[in-house]
Amino acid sequence: MWQKKRNQFNNGTLPAFAMPETIWFVTSNTGKFEEAKLAFSDLNVELKQFHPSSFEFIEPQHHQLEFIAQSKLEQAQSYLDSKGEVANVLVEDAGLFIDALDGFPGVYSSYVFDTIGLDGIVRLLSHLTSENPNQLRSLRSASFHAVAMLSLNGTLFTGMGECKGYISTQIKGEQGFGFDPIFIPNDIDITGQSLLPGQTGMYSTHGATFGEVSSEQKNEFSHRKKAIKDIIQNISTG
Repeated sequence: MWQKKRNQFNNGTLPAFAMPETIWFVTSNTGKFEEAKLAFSDLNVELKQFHPSSFEFIEPQHHQLEFIAQSKLEQAQSYLDSKGEVANVLVEDAGLFIDALDGFPGVYSSYVFDTIGLDGIVRLLSHLTSENPNQLRSLRSASFHAVAMLSLNGTLFTGMGECKGYISTQIKGEQGFGFDPIFIPNDIDITGQSLLPGQTGMYSTHGATFGEVSSEQKNEFSHRKKAIKDIIQNISTG
């Protein structure tokens, strides 16, 4: 049984011995993998993508991202155990939560993206418009949430991340993946915290969607990066 650690913070540095040399990120999404690599880029850790053709997640039906992420981690660990392999395994689950739709698509983001797609989300919000930019941001407010889990030497570490913003009135850009071309993040301050709509921060896409900016720019705001950094902080206090 895993010993579980989460949401512990300090201002110390991460001990060099605390992190393994290699972590396997279980995902078929190359975009997610590249974002996770950026999050680990300042540590002496090699992040490898793990997605054998013989392995597929059974997606649990649940209303909490944390439950889904833990189910995925258990499935991956069980698969590795069956192969007689021991590894430090990372999984992540994320969703787009739109306030005007009571959090939809949320945990069903992947399914919704595959069915109604970007056009479907834009149509669902077509009645929410305003000539006032700040009111428009408020009417169409949304956030990305991520939960990351790392099994490290028998201990389960959990990290959470959030990126606040709003849904664009049209699809813009071809960078990134998923809902990136319709999501515009709020500005963030030097600590990475989202500001209120209309406030100017240290980092800004200046009204561009994630689909219009580079992966390095997106990483400054990334909910996935925040979830992984949360894990790293938890390990440093563990």
